[in-house]
Amino acid sequence: MSETHKAGRSAGVRERAPTAPVVVAGAAAALFALPLAGLLWKAPWSKAWPALTSEEAGQALRLSLVTSVSATALALALGVPLAWVQARVEYRGRSLVRALTTLPMVLPPVVGGTALLLALGRRGLVGPQLDRVGVHLPFSTAGAVLAEAFVAMPFLVLTVEAGLRTSDRGLEEAARTLGAGRWAVFRSVTLPLVRPSLLAGGVLCWARALGEFGATITFAGNLQGKTQTLPLFVYVKLESSDPGSAIVLSLVLLAVSLAVLASLRDRWLRAL
Repeated sequence: MSETHKAGRSAGVRERAPTAPVVVAGAAAALFALPLAGLLWKAPWSKAWPALTSEEAGQALRLSLVTSVSATALALALGVPLAWVQARVEYRGRSLVRALTTLPMVLPPVVGGTALLLALGRRGLVGPQLDRVGVHLPFSTAGAVLAEAFVAMPFLVLTVEAGLRTSDRGLEEAARTLGAGRWAVFRSVTLPLVRPSLLAGGVLCWARALGEFGATITFAGNLQGKTQTLPLFVYVKLESSDPGSAIVLSLVLLAVSLAVLASLRDRWLRAL
């Protein structure tokens, strides 16, 4: 029998997966799926609509939308230039900057909130200087925005940096040879090239900001109507005599997270 014939027969036979890895993979999938199933099982569906339409829940949801969108805008303003520098500029210490950029992704959020408080609080590193010019960030809505941006910005930076690294730089060089300035090239050529990565990073950043809890409660507090975002409201309800509302609102956040991850998973994995 020729080698080609053997190769053809081998290619036509699907190898059976070993039992042990399949069992372990099933156990791992169950570890992720069971908590979600628990939420669905315990959700008080008959009380779902009143829980979603209550005045307190609406206030927390509106504040979450305002702070998460504002945090995403702040991340775009600061993160896109950072991603461009990391992708296009060679300089000493770039690895250190990248480590600092990704640190909030692995840092416990409460630790991040504590660090923000010690840096920007009234008795913090630069807090007194900010206080003199009338900027009071801790326990304010602006502080909640900053805490969310601090935790969520790495998702944007990594995704946009990956897009910049893989984009066709020949088009940018061609535009420069035709007389376009650096800003014109960035606005007219670079940004359109990385638009998919920019969109993916922005959505991931927004979803992470929407679900932020630890840094927000530590740095901005849990003030109703001021810093009490939806995750903080869920925590209050879970600790009170109304855990049903907490479960329903948790499912809302879960649905948003699943939708974002399902639509952007492949692009995010390519950025890592």
